[in-house]
Amino acid sequence: MDLAALVARNLDRRTPADVQAIADHVRGRHAGTAAILAYGSCLRGVSTQDSLIDLYLLVERDEGISASPLSRIAARLLPPNVYYAEMSHSGRTLRCKYAVMTLGAFAERMKPGTTNPYFWARFSQPAILVHASDEASRKRVVAAVADAVATMYGVALATAPEDAAPVDIWRRGFEETYRTELRPEADQRAGEIAAANASFYEEAARLIGRAHVRPVSWSQRRLAGKFLSLARLIKAGFTFEGGASYAAWKIERHSGEKITLTPWQQRHPVLAGLMLLPRLLRRGALK
Repeated sequence: MDLAALVARNLDRRTPADVQAIADHVRGRHAGTAAILAYGSCLRGVSTQDSLIDLYLLVERDEGISASPLSRIAARLLPPNVYYAEMSHSGRTLRCKYAVMTLGAFAERMKPGTTNPYFWARFSQPAILVHASDEASRKRVVAAVADAVATMYGVALATAPEDAAPVDIWRRGFEETYRTELRPEADQRAGEIAAANASFYEEAARLIGRAHVRPVSWSQRRLAGKFLSLARLIKAGFTFEGGASYAAWKIERHSGEKITLTPWQQRHPVLAGLMLLPRLLRRGALK
């Protein structure tokens, strides 16, 4: 077995019914969807009623990202664009936050020459390929995720002691990549992910081997990564469609306070989302 085969086996796991349902729902919003990946807490046993379902929707061309030329330019300059969606399924409300970018841009950002870990660190973690439009698209996604795994392990080797066990190498690498984003859970989450998927990471380490390890400046990557994270947050204030509904749900979930959006807020979701932002921060709903 080579690395691509290992990654393909991991991506081809059974998709939970709720995840499949909302993936089919958002696929109808974007023309030319080549593939959809699911990742995040809902694949780790967290109830879909208690959390958002996280998806990456990969399209063939820019036109599939958004009908707005400005949104397409924003996605090209600083991918991905992020959207919110909800639907009724089996008498329950499912909610998801999904990112959209072209498959070509996705694949390009998984390669070793990409210094910012935003993409390859995320997709060296467990994911499921929920949808592929054809076999060619499936192979492109598998190859891109295999690149992500190899890239991640390469920088993890540069981070950990030479005699470290494979799972500890992955853990140290994840800890450093989390610190390049505006996230609070670097140490705890990194250890949980490495331990929960130890067999995959041990086999991936064996298949990749100890190739030439490039020096890594994590201080520089943290500075650049936090700047990019902040830039994405600012961009999301103008491109995050459905932001008001997302903000209202987050406030209710964290405080029990029911938020009913006015007709004006529903017609102006970006402005409404920004107006609700202080309440999100006070309630600790954003991290």
